[in-house]
Amino acid sequence: MSINVIQRSQRKMSGAGRLVALDAARGLAVVGMYLQHFALNETNASIVSGNTTLLFVLCGGISYSIMAKRMMERNKEEAAEEKSFRTRMLARALFIDIVGYLLIMLNTPFGVILPAYAGLFVLALLLVRCSTRVLTITAAALLIISPPLMLLGGSYLSGAFLLRDIAGGPMSALALAPAFVAGMALGRIDLTKLRTALVLIGSGAILLAVSKLLEAFVLPELSRSFEEWLVSVQGTAYTPPDPYAIWPFNVDPPLWHMLFWTAPHSASTFQTMLGLGAALLALGLICLVSRLSTFVLQPFAAVGRVALTMYAAQFVVIWGLQLAGIEPGLGGIPFGDLLVAAVTLLTGWLIARLRNGPLEALMRRFDQAFYNSRQKPTEVIRA
Repeated sequence: MSINVIQRSQRKMSGAGRLVALDAARGLAVVGMYLQHFALNETNASIVSGNTTLLFVLCGGISYSIMAKRMMERNKEEAAEEKSFRTRMLARALFIDIVGYLLIMLNTPFGVILPAYAGLFVLALLLVRCSTRVLTITAAALLIISPPLMLLGGSYLSGAFLLRDIAGGPMSALALAPAFVAGMALGRIDLTKLRTALVLIGSGAILLAVSKLLEAFVLPELSRSFEEWLVSVQGTAYTPPDPYAIWPFNVDPPLWHMLFWTAPHSASTFQTMLGLGAALLALGLICLVSRLSTFVLQPFAAVGRVALTMYAAQFVVIWGLQLAGIEPGLGGIPFGDLLVAAVTLLTGWLIARLRNGPLEALMRRFDQAFYNSRQKPTEVIRA
């Protein structure tokens, strides 16, 4: 590798080995969530609803894979270091789960994905040493098998909170697993290369186009036929389950008709394809821009570096506004979405001026309490 190539790769990084493009993509996802929660309108709804969650999870899978790869490259012959990595990921999963349940306790009108995200951190340990090919095949397989399994889980695991977070419905770890595992596969390749950016753009555009064509010309009739078949099998009469009956006679039947939905957060194969296509396209474009200049990406990268803090903050703000009797919606105001995006970027930039975001710093202290690192403080792997 020439010196110029090495220097060019280093310019794509910031801090202790952070990819500007990856941080910017994660930051874009967080900005999209703020738009969805504070300034949703007819113009941005089809762009941000559901798609931002999958982009956020995809970036999480990439970061997870990069952390695992760095650990293995630095300590190829030390089994203790792999154990430390696994311990650290379990600790982070616990921390994220606690934060998620605290946010759920606020009872805002929006779903919280952090418990499912924590579940992905645990489940992904089974795939850490798999090859890129195996990860790609697993992601494709999950795209097909996750929707029916998560619908089964949404019914039969509805009374078990931890299991429900893992495999119970559209906001579970299983529902988000295709995007996370796809991100783990992408974390094995060099995101600073031009070829990678073009492949991401091309594959994302194809996946998005195929999903849109299916949504327009195939799924309406297929969904109608499937629902008619369901009615012929199950009937139209609904009998509420007895909450005092033993399991599994105390649960509602699975919502099989959701298998062909494309609505945001439905987590069907087709909705995940659509959102994953948009996520890959956005990531590819960001990687392409980062090759030309990282300056324009810095505001989004700043938000991405403190993504956990920014993600949690939106629910606290919504909760505070609702306590004050204020509706947190600027979507009907002219340029309200641009105002929300600007405030989000400014807030993220201000928080990122700290050494670490508040929740990011707490998470690192939390996971470090669970293992004795043999590395110097400056050599700790950064997420």
